Amino acid sequence: MMTHDPARCAAMLLADGYCTIEDVLPPDTVVALETELAPRFETTPFCEGGFYGARTKRFGALLRRSRHAAMLVQNPLIRTIADTILGAWCDRILLNLTQAVEIHPGALAQAPHRDQDLWGGDKTGIDYQLNVIWPIDPFTADNGATRLWPGSHRDERVDPVSVAPLVAEMDPGSALLFLGSIVHGAGANASNAVRRAVIVSYCLGWLRTFENQYLVYPPEVARHFDPDLAALVGYAQHRPNLGNVEGQCPSVLLGDPAIDGLAAIDALRPEQAEAIADYLAEQEAARAGLLGG
Repeated sequence: MMTHDPARCAAMLLADGYCTIEDVLPPDTVVALETELAPRFETTPFCEGGFYGARTKRFGALLRRSRHAAMLVQNPLIRTIADTILGAWCDRILLNLTQAVEIHPGALAQAPHRDQDLWGGDKTGIDYQLNVIWPIDPFTADNGATRLWPGSHRDERVDPVSVAPLVAEMDPGSALLFLGSIVHGAGANASNAVRRAVIVSYCLGWLRTFENQYLVYPPEVARHFDPDLAALVGYAQHRPNLGNVEGQCPSVLLGDPAIDGLAAIDALRPEQAEAIADYLAEQEAARAGLLGG
């Protein structure tokens, strides 16, 4: 277990691919979260397909379903760690998904996988994603606690069939953090009770997110978020100019939905703006020289 030191947690993540932090949330927050999500757990059907799990229920859009979900998404300790891990590779991070998961008795173990295989291409040396699992029920070896293969985020040769996993047993209020590059999977639920949890995932700001945040939280919903949360779900540009609306930050949609007549405005990284300014200045100087001659 890690202390509430974001630098130490980030170092552990980079070294082992995961870390567990105790007492991140007060117990009453977990209880309130479950109370708000319980009706949706009851009405959500079981998943279809071997990956999601035939004895598992999943649903997303948690910022719309619980007033307490934002406390998980914007937790200061977790956000600092996420920015540390992912910030080296992007201008800003994005909320990749929020998902509530309920694993029922009889559920088989999930196939070991790396979440960042969602995105193609060579990802050598780059961390694309950070996941956080918040248990609602205690995680035990019997009820399907997440299994992880430490070191597999840096070693493709780790074989989840021949190497025994680490079982992330933890209590509500704790948080399990792991990189998108580590091999992991939910365990089998051999108990007589369901195992509930919430997953919050962050990714690089220039990636397409797992959960389509713009459809899940359209402007009429996102305009009620605080600015940081709205930016985290995608209502902010990623420099240079990525994700713009009519050449402006998509946050304009949170005010006046009428976007006609907007002027495109550069959103560049400092070194890009400086290089372009120098290039234009050289042309201006050359033109002034010609006119003066």
